[in-house]
Amino acid sequence: MLKILRRYTMPISILLGMAGYKWFGYLHFLTPYLIFSMLFFTFSKISYAHLRPSILHLWLILIQLIFSVLIFFILRSFDILLAQGIMICVFCPTATAAAVITQKLKGNIEFVASYTLYVNLVMAVFIPLIYPIMHHNDAHIGFFSLFLKIFSMIFPLLICPFLLAFIVRRFPKINDIVVKNSGLAFYIWSFSLIIVIAKLTKHFIEDQVIGLSVIALMLGALVVCLLQFFTGKLIGKPYGQTIAAGQALGQKNTIFAIWLANSYFNPLVAVSAGAYIIWQTIFNTIQIYLVEKNE
Repeated sequence: MLKILRRYTMPISILLGMAGYKWFGYLHFLTPYLIFSMLFFTFSKISYAHLRPSILHLWLILIQLIFSVLIFFILRSFDILLAQGIMICVFCPTATAAAVITQKLKGNIEFVASYTLYVNLVMAVFIPLIYPIMHHNDAHIGFFSLFLKIFSMIFPLLICPFLLAFIVRRFPKINDIVVKNSGLAFYIWSFSLIIVIAKLTKHFIEDQVIGLSVIALMLGALVVCLLQFFTGKLIGKPYGQTIAAGQALGQKNTIFAIWLANSYFNPLVAVSAGAYIIWQTIFNTIQIYLVEKNE
């Protein structure tokens, strides 16, 4: 029974978030603390010796940068909002939960954890550089202002749990307890997923009118979601990192993407990031189901 519940944890989280959006939405303030806790448990069990950058890290980052710019220039002649929304789904950094899902898929969590660190730092520089182009060069926010805003999000939620896990490792007895309970990271992520889905559902039901632009953004998010997962797997295969590279490139920090879209673009652009979290969760659920089915 417990095994079945674990297998369907993510779809259950989605359904709970949708059904209870009026209640779970009020817990949105817990999201940063849940992410911090999840990453702390994840970092507590990884080998820091395996966090060194590799050529595969570089390939994935280059693909993410080039593909995001390319798709923007292709789509902007059709619809600028669609171009902005899909580009955000591509250059959005790897999700902090990617290592957790990779562990469930029996992949290399050290590779994904290190890529998450590297790509977040790279995007903190890249996004302020590309922002004026995405905004038709009429943006009124400077590079350093946007860089500091992005870095202020990355540091407490990504760097701090890494540093705390490093410090706790100096106390073996405490670290052993943390490592023994590191499986909690998946369930913390599942609870945070309920809250995120609740917030997203509230937005669609109470604030958003479904139209052609919304449908285009949702379908575009589906296409780039599948494209990034399968491209990552394809690039990672020669390096023996099929699962890890797929998660690194495909699983996105959509909370960050939604914040960026709502703060610096037309709020409609956030629809693509909101839809992306649904598509990537469904894709991850299928992957986990197939892995656990064969155990």
